[in-house]
Amino acid sequence: MRVPALTLSEDQAEAHDRVADLLRGVGVDLDNARLTPRADGQGGLLAVTGKAGSGKTMLLAGLVTALAESGVQTISGEYEGRRRKDRRTLAVLAPTNKAASVLRQRGVPATTIHRIIYTPVYDPEYEKIAAWLTGEGDRPEIEGLTDAALDRALAFYRTHSSVPGALAAAGLKGSDFIKGWKRREDPLDIGFVDEASMLDDRQFEDLKELFPTLVLFGDPAQLAPVNQSGQMVFDTLPEGRNITLRRVHRQADDNPILDLAHALGESDLSFEDFEEMVERIAARDGRVVVSPRVDSDLMARSPVLVWRNATRIRLIHAFRRVHGAPEDALLPGEPLICDGIELPLKHRNKRLDLEARGLIKGAQVIYKGPGRRPGFSRLHVIGAPEPELSAASIVKIELPEEEEPFIPYAATMGAAFLHGAAVTIHKAQGSQWEAVQVFAPDLYAAARMGRTEAGQPLWKRLAYVAITRAEHRLIWVTRYRLAKPTTPLSTDDLLVPVAPLTLTSEDPGA
Repeated sequence: MRVPALTLSEDQAEAHDRVADLLRGVGVDLDNARLTPRADGQGGLLAVTGKAGSGKTMLLAGLVTALAESGVQTISGEYEGRRRKDRRTLAVLAPTNKAASVLRQRGVPATTIHRIIYTPVYDPEYEKIAAWLTGEGDRPEIEGLTDAALDRALAFYRTHSSVPGALAAAGLKGSDFIKGWKRREDPLDIGFVDEASMLDDRQFEDLKELFPTLVLFGDPAQLAPVNQSGQMVFDTLPEGRNITLRRVHRQADDNPILDLAHALGESDLSFEDFEEMVERIAARDGRVVVSPRVDSDLMARSPVLVWRNATRIRLIHAFRRVHGAPEDALLPGEPLICDGIELPLKHRNKRLDLEARGLIKGAQVIYKGPGRRPGFSRLHVIGAPEPELSAASIVKIELPEEEEPFIPYAATMGAAFLHGAAVTIHKAQGSQWEAVQVFAPDLYAAARMGRTEAGQPLWKRLAYVAITRAEHRLIWVTRYRLAKPTTPLSTDDLLVPVAPLTLTSEDPGA
């Protein structure tokens, strides 16, 4: 084995070798950095699974680096360029923008599954710029663009490796250079999929059609997708195709959050025992906090994680009330969750455009203010490479004990949103935040009900997923109380790109 530029544990090294063997069989030799053209009929499927802290992301990142050093080109889905028969490619995918952004923050060039399944159709004139930026063409002369604009595009691309971002830096809007979206018809090459526990059967079938060689990375202790009876896609693989990482790696100074997560694997652990463990760890380590109140300031960027929808709605209503939000409008800085795109079939291209910009179901969004037209909103999509956009919005705010939601903004069609100050633990999968609040009374309710999923008490699966969303700080909330905010809602913390991408006002789906 060619040792990568990282130290692997025994089980990680075994998993690395299994993946390397799979790649060697399809013409990508990591040991000797040698590639052969892809042949029809070649391919394979593996899953690398393990609990939080077992090193899945570290292994994935090491494999991506080794593939790049071997000459494999990583594709992002935003621009692919001319295909060559001898070219070998890799796509690193995640089910959501937030999950992809977690990988990008660790230096892994990840994109969403949607951005790979659907590919943009570029205006031929501006595609010349994309070809030049990616080294496939000469510097073009484009009517209406100065040399200074092209220089800005090149400088942006050299720093961020994003073609749409570079074109935006040159002063172009997305609607200038992307004329539509089409579903990929031809297979790609090698696909790595992180957070594979979130995949449903349909997504898995789509990926198998697109990628002859597919490697899944996932956590079997998380919650399975809704309507899949507790089963994850890697549970259905043939024997020998699932490689399990069993060793849990700790930071040099230990990790109390991972300690709590893995304690949930003890079969005789009760909810009361676990809560006492949380309190003991919180007494000696500031990274775990037991709080009698929900922090309303933190809710603006890191939602409270709950089990029950009724709890979610109550907390959202309380959040808006303590921030003084009016009943008929949103305040800039309020968090939203995309609930899908409501457009008729004839506007299919606009649906794909919105989804490609990050507005897929479950995406986290911050409201920045009204748009220029009635029903439009200026939005910041958390985790998207180009997060700023304006879109027709249908915002639904659910109220306690009310069947119908209140709708402060309602375009005739466009992107639909729910409030995002609190989310269910199911929807939080794939996301991470620096600090996470877990609403313990909901987990206690699940424990009292005695429900199980895949042979394990449901409260333990819920607690495991919720706890492992925290990167550095876990706040265990014990009471139905909400602390008053210390600062008003704001959007000052949101980064603004060089040139925001804005949908054209004449498009009904914008």
